[in-house]
Amino acid sequence: MAEENEKPVFFFDIDNCLYPKSTKVAHMMSELIDKYFETHLSLSQKDANALHFKYYREYGLAIEGLVRHHKVDALDYNRKVDDALPLEDIIKPNPELRKLLEDIDRSKVRLWLFTNAYITHGKRVIKLLEVDDLFEGITYCDYGSDQFYCKPHVEMFDKAMQEAGVKSNKSCFFVDDSYINSKAAHARGWNTVHLLDESDPDPAHPAAKYQIRSLIELRHVFPQFFKSTATVE
Repeated sequence: MAEENEKPVFFFDIDNCLYPKSTKVAHMMSELIDKYFETHLSLSQKDANALHFKYYREYGLAIEGLVRHHKVDALDYNRKVDDALPLEDIIKPNPELRKLLEDIDRSKVRLWLFTNAYITHGKRVIKLLEVDDLFEGITYCDYGSDQFYCKPHVEMFDKAMQEAGVKSNKSCFFVDDSYINSKAAHARGWNTVHLLDESDPDPAHPAAKYQIRSLIELRHVFPQFFKSTATVE
C-alpha cells in the first residue's frame, strides 16, 4: 500500500510549544479573552472567567463556545484578542530552536504547523521566532469559516492530515503542550509527544506515550529524524 511508504509528517503546535510558557503570552491572552466575555456578554469579571474556562474545557477553545452559543463574530474576536497581543515585545528569535529544526532531515520527514489559533496569529509568532521558512505549511482554526473546528476534535486532526497530505495516522508525529490535544492525538494513533513546561507538575496519567520538558529532547524521542546526534544536556 502507498500509505505504508508515505513520508511522515511532523506536526508542531505553536503557542507555548515553539516558545516557552514563561513568556506569559497565554496569561495575557487569557486576560483579553475574559475582557471580551465581560464586554460582549455583559458579564462580571468572575462570571466571564468561569464561562471562559467552561468553554475551554468543553470545546478546546473559548471562541468555539462564543460562536456556538452567542453568535459572536470570530474574526472580530481574533482582532481584539490574539491580534491585540503585543507579541513583538515578547517573542524574540530563538537560535536554539532554529538549529534544532534545521537539523531535522527533510528527506525523512516533513514539517508542518498545527495550531488552534487563527492564521494571522500563527504566522506572526513563527515570523518573530524566525522559523517561518522551515515549515511546509500550517493547519489553523479557520475563524472565518461558517463552521470551524479546533483541537482536540477529530475533524481538526482529519483537516491537518488532509492539508498536509498524509493518509496514515502512523505517519503522523506530533508535539503539543496541551494535555487534551496530546491525549486525543495519541488515542487516534499519532506518534505523540506531550511537552510540559519546566514548572508543570507531572500529570496523574500521561497524555501520550512520550513526555518531555524541552523540544531539545525530541532528539532522543525520534532520533531517526535528526541529521546529527547532538547530545541533550
